[in-house]
Amino acid sequence: MRTKMREQPAMALEKDEDTVSAGGEDSKAERSLLGASGVTGGMTLISRFLGLARDIVIARLFGASDAADAFFLANKIPNFLRRLFAEGAFNQAFVPVLSEYRSLKSHGDVRELIAAVTASLGGLISLITVIVMIAAPLIAVPIAYGFNDEPGKFALFVEMLRITFPYLLLISLTALCGAVLNSYQRFAAPAITPALLNICLIGSAFLLAPYLHTPELALAWGVLIAGFAQLLFQLPFLAQLRLLPMPKRSPGHEGVARIKKLMLPALFGVSVNQINLLLDSFIASLLVSGSVSWLYFSDRLMELPLGTFGVALAIVVLPSLSRKHAEQSLDAFTETLDWALRVVTLIAIPAALALIMLAKPLLITLFYSDSFTVNDVEQASGSLQAYAVGLLGFMAVKIFAPGFYARQDTRTPVRIGVIAMAVNMLLNIVFYLQGFAHVGLAAATSIAACVNAGLLLSALIKEKAFRFYAGWGLWSLRLLLANVCMGVFLTTQTGVWTDWLTWSSPTQVGHMAGLVVGGVFVYVAVLVALGLRWRHVYR
Repeated sequence: MRTKMREQPAMALEKDEDTVSAGGEDSKAERSLLGASGVTGGMTLISRFLGLARDIVIARLFGASDAADAFFLANKIPNFLRRLFAEGAFNQAFVPVLSEYRSLKSHGDVRELIAAVTASLGGLISLITVIVMIAAPLIAVPIAYGFNDEPGKFALFVEMLRITFPYLLLISLTALCGAVLNSYQRFAAPAITPALLNICLIGSAFLLAPYLHTPELALAWGVLIAGFAQLLFQLPFLAQLRLLPMPKRSPGHEGVARIKKLMLPALFGVSVNQINLLLDSFIASLLVSGSVSWLYFSDRLMELPLGTFGVALAIVVLPSLSRKHAEQSLDAFTETLDWALRVVTLIAIPAALALIMLAKPLLITLFYSDSFTVNDVEQASGSLQAYAVGLLGFMAVKIFAPGFYARQDTRTPVRIGVIAMAVNMLLNIVFYLQGFAHVGLAAATSIAACVNAGLLLSALIKEKAFRFYAGWGLWSLRLLLANVCMGVFLTTQTGVWTDWLTWSSPTQVGHMAGLVVGGVFVYVAVLVALGLRWRHVYR
């Protein structure tokens, strides 16, 4: 173990009614990690489907235009930083410390920690936001280097960056609120919150775009509006816990100091995949027009299973692992990670196979229009298949990284993250020089994710924080046969992808729904026939 248990202070025995009640909820959550994952995944699935609807609207209204490229890149910057400051490094550093405060200290101490963290995080990001908005034309030069030869496109990117960047502050505070709610087993509200972003973007595309000189600017304003909506939505739930994040500067606060110490190295380590995706976008800006958009749409489809199931597992697993570490329960810790990896393989492998086999029909069904052409379908399908190859690696990182952060070890993921990022950068250059264009960028990111996951797993095993429990041989055989059968079904029922171009939208949707439902049925039926039961998955 990396850290030793601190002695439990006497005040830990003086729990108020809220804390005792929360403890009861902890016990229930411990007995049903899959149930908690189901709640989180269900809410997230709603948000992801709304996100899919948002992407359909964007593709059909705006296509893969220069202005769409400018928006996707401008929106990626605050979202990239959000993963660093909010959902990524901050969350991984904040949740273990918050869990320890809940276990060992009073409710008042927890409130003080949240207030101090809110002031510290909010102050830092407010400063960053002001600097970026003032210096946007200078900052944009290296970020959108490929736009420099197109003054109109570059100016539009700068304008969009100034509109979208304040979203970073709003969503970081929203993520703080969500981390507190997740730690108290209120998973539903934080999981459904991202749906508000999708609703705001869809509304802006239809209601605001017709009144702007550049319709795509409506998407940038939609992002900013969503930031306010998401933050305000979570505050009532925190009020119920008497944990509203009221900023209060507390210089020298012990908890804040520890979070900062854990967060600094994690700023890089936990966000390697996002850094790789940002590098993809930067290089894509040097390629032909539409490359940024092709990567965006393929990444969004890959994010559907990753964001729904991978993130849901990570959200539920981190607080659970943190408590098990605090209780010095090594067997329960390793058992939880083993269970999480089995669930990841159960979901990621068939999802990746389906995305690879259905790439073109899926893109046609969702996005094909006068704005999103046959060429766009062909180009985006290549990057979608390349991303899908790395889906298992992407999802595995979501559960392996918490195995370190729960033990307040941020150095190991950083070291491994540096290696993975170096692999990604090297492959980006190699594939770019070999002429693989945006598909090579996606492939490099997937390979780097698999390297990252493999090294994290190796380190966990070496530190005896993970071990493969009995039954993996039979589990793997079941998955292999079930995926083969599902693959045969999809191959025989999909048909020639060019035929899909001639079908009406209802026909496309009906055929795709049949493939998805049929594929899931075949997959589950084979698993059940091979002896897999609910008790093998439920925890």
